[in-house]
Amino acid sequence: MQYGFILPGGDIHTLIELAIEAEVAGWDGVFYWDAISIESAGLMYDPWLTLAAIAMHTKRARIGVVLTPLSRRRPWKLARETVTLDHLSNGRLILPVGLGALDDGGFTKVGEVTDRKIRAQLLDEGLEILTGLWSGQPFSFDGQHYHIEEMTFLPRCLQSPRIPIWVVGAWPHMKSMERVLRYDGLLAAKLPSDGDMTPADIQAMKAFIDEHRTDTTPFDIVWEGETPTGNREQAISIVRPWADAGVTWWMETRWDTTLRLEEVRTRIKEGPPRIGQ
Repeated sequence: MQYGFILPGGDIHTLIELAIEAEVAGWDGVFYWDAISIESAGLMYDPWLTLAAIAMHTKRARIGVVLTPLSRRRPWKLARETVTLDHLSNGRLILPVGLGALDDGGFTKVGEVTDRKIRAQLLDEGLEILTGLWSGQPFSFDGQHYHIEEMTFLPRCLQSPRIPIWVVGAWPHMKSMERVLRYDGLLAAKLPSDGDMTPADIQAMKAFIDEHRTDTTPFDIVWEGETPTGNREQAISIVRPWADAGVTWWMETRWDTTLRLEEVRTRIKEGPPRIGQ
């Protein structure tokens, strides 16, 4: 299993410091978040500029944002941004995507599409455009929402066959899960009406993926949670059931915006709750 830390709020210089400390402490990935205006979240920054700064101050850790709502991004612009970051980081970028959370004013206060079905259509078309432009080959697209005359984007992705794409899959909704099969990782989720996620759900999702995914490229199953500071055994006991169920990336989160910076820093420095160490 690999372990990522999703950086919480804080000023931009502090975020860079925390990313450096996370790499030193042995975390496998450092992630930020993609939002425009969430009033309760405090300070927030553009994710691509933030990741660029982190890429220049780290050497080993994977980087990414959790997650990018593709329906409000122009996919050709995102293609250029992500390829640039892939090269800047020497091939460490991961791209997690989904529909996004509507509590962000970047949807509701600026006139972005909020209808779930349309956002899903934009996500599917946007992903097809991203992977087409990343190929470095002549690419055109004629969809329901996007129309692109032939273009060739260079340079290509540094990573092969492409920058890994993690996609939200809402269990047990087959349309959502079938989207996941086409890409490189599952951000496991359930709708509120379907109850809380359990390790048994992860096992069922993994079985579905193993049965239906035809690509032989590596595939990740991602789950997030919080482990305590100062109690490694308890931290490992929280992670272990998810690892046993098939999770390949544990994402350590601190979504509580009232947490003090030093609490976050202490947890980062203690390192990931690796099983078997």
